[in-house]
Amino acid sequence: MKDLFKLYADYKPAGDQPTAIASLIEGLESGLSKQTLLGVTGSGKTFTIAHVIQTMRRPALIMAPNKTLAAQLYGEFKAYFPDNAVEYFVSYYDYYQPEAYVPASDTFIEKDSSINEHIEQMRLSATKALIERKDAIIVATVSAIYGLGDPDSYLRMVLHLSRGEQSDQRKILRRLAEMQYTRSNLSLERGQFRVHGDIIDIFPADSERNAVRIELFDDEVENIAQFDPLTGEILQRFPRITIFPKTHYVTPRDRILQTVDWVKEELQERLAEFKEQNKLVEAQRLEQRTFFDLEMMLELGYCSGIENYSRYLSGREAGEPPPTLFDYLPKDALLIIDESHVTVPQIGGMYRGDRSRKETLVQYGFRLPSALDNRPLRFEEFEARSPQTIYISATPGPYEQEHSDNVAEQVVRPTGLVDPEVEIRPVRTQVDDLMSEIRQVIQQNGRILVTTLTKRMAEDLTDYLNEHGVKVRYLHSDIDTVERVEIIRDLRLGVFDVLVGINLLREGLDMPEVALVAILDADKEGFLRSDRSLIQTIGRAARNVKGRAILYADKITGSMQRALDETDRRREKQKAYNEAHGITPKGISKSITDIMEGAYQGKRNTAVAEPSPEYLHWSTQELVKHINTLEKQMYLHAKNMEFEAAAKIRDEYLLLKEQLMK
Repeated sequence: MKDLFKLYADYKPAGDQPTAIASLIEGLESGLSKQTLLGVTGSGKTFTIAHVIQTMRRPALIMAPNKTLAAQLYGEFKAYFPDNAVEYFVSYYDYYQPEAYVPASDTFIEKDSSINEHIEQMRLSATKALIERKDAIIVATVSAIYGLGDPDSYLRMVLHLSRGEQSDQRKILRRLAEMQYTRSNLSLERGQFRVHGDIIDIFPADSERNAVRIELFDDEVENIAQFDPLTGEILQRFPRITIFPKTHYVTPRDRILQTVDWVKEELQERLAEFKEQNKLVEAQRLEQRTFFDLEMMLELGYCSGIENYSRYLSGREAGEPPPTLFDYLPKDALLIIDESHVTVPQIGGMYRGDRSRKETLVQYGFRLPSALDNRPLRFEEFEARSPQTIYISATPGPYEQEHSDNVAEQVVRPTGLVDPEVEIRPVRTQVDDLMSEIRQVIQQNGRILVTTLTKRMAEDLTDYLNEHGVKVRYLHSDIDTVERVEIIRDLRLGVFDVLVGINLLREGLDMPEVALVAILDADKEGFLRSDRSLIQTIGRAARNVKGRAILYADKITGSMQRALDETDRRREKQKAYNEAHGITPKGISKSITDIMEGAYQGKRNTAVAEPSPEYLHWSTQELVKHINTLEKQMYLHAKNMEFEAAAKIRDEYLLLKEQLMK
């Protein structure tokens, strides 16, 4: 138990870290339910939390406000704890359009989604780690408060096999089908099984690359082995194995039958209500849709939109909270909420938006009233389920300030880096002045972040900089998670020098190459120019020894003054620490890796003795240009349903991106 978590790092706690670690551990040991780690950018908050987890020897759930930050944290914790179960739990949708009805135009929008199979596998691996291991660290987003399959039903469906036990082959195959595994006698992919005589090969849904082989003889399990499904090589043998269901929403047959009966009862009550109100169209619509779903559930064990019947499937009463990832957490788990000033309000806002959409569906006969219980947790339910919690932020919000029993401050950076110098310049000449600053920073091999107030201004500024020969990209809300990570990585690599955005450049983005942050129209009071937003944005330059921030403003607002005062306070504290310990500030050196690599890795077949391609000798600019061309061609082929051509281009596209990373 002593070495349950083994932390690997080339450095030891320094600066404010030892005090913060001791303070948080003391708070946890004395039973404090909520604490805050107030840590500035670049002070090593993740390292501090890693030490707390190692010392407390307790599993942890770490929540981040978005997939990008979650991926960054996942990579960092994976590096700190390579021997432990560090897992990633985020929404598995690459694209998600929930079902909705617009009464004004009588338009029904069917649910449409695209599931990222790799992230689905990582979610299943996360819950498996929580069930099987005491050393689990789960990095999640707000997806953790959304409905998940009931853990009791999920565990009832698990398949246990031991070497030497009596087990009928047909019984095993039937059980795999109930767990929603599909049979395939050709290639073996995740969530499938195949049968050759007395040998059953299973590719567990939670496994990234290895499959399981069960060898039977005379209805006895003779051998259990793990093998590589590509080469067939046996990797290791086991005395016993546990196979988990293909999905969190798998349900035992008896519960399905009971659910069908309960749904029929509710349907009759609802139809009577509609007919009494003379809503015959709604009644017919509801009856038709519900009976179709019930028929699918009886035949297949599931249906499209089965989550809308989750109240019955998990055996809950009306209004009871749904089972979520929190129901899989051990009782002694820790909850760490990163960038809490964003994440906490986000958790509070999820329930209301979901509710209004579903109420319309229920009112117009698209769903039964019980569908309202397929929902995220309310904030008070989240609070009730939360174990001991540590909030992390450079700018804690009102909730954390009010509810925290202890605040551990981490203002001093071990690297000696001080907060960036902040200058205020007039708005009237902001674009010309910015252009001049950009040219100076580029000459010193630095990168620049520019934040504007509106989408229109961001687009115009990007066009203007482009016309003047600046390599610039615009980061906006329409860009998906994976592409956003690629853009940030390309900025660090120097593929371009300036990144323009609105509200996407604040929390947690780790970019030591950024030497200048420019905030346009800083004196326009509002959410994007609040003291918290300004402190967070200024902090993006705090990882660079030459880091500076320029605020373009004609007057100093209250928010600006508070941000400037707090930045000055932190600068003075860091300078005093540096003088007392004889520290010379040094920039952070961080390797540039693709933190979301696992989320979109494709299987690629390479020809034997493939000739050395010409692009090995191309410059970075030529590579980037060709990659963009290939991407357009790939999507064009896919749009025209020419999937083989698209796949061929995709393989070349991935090879080029790999080359770019070298």
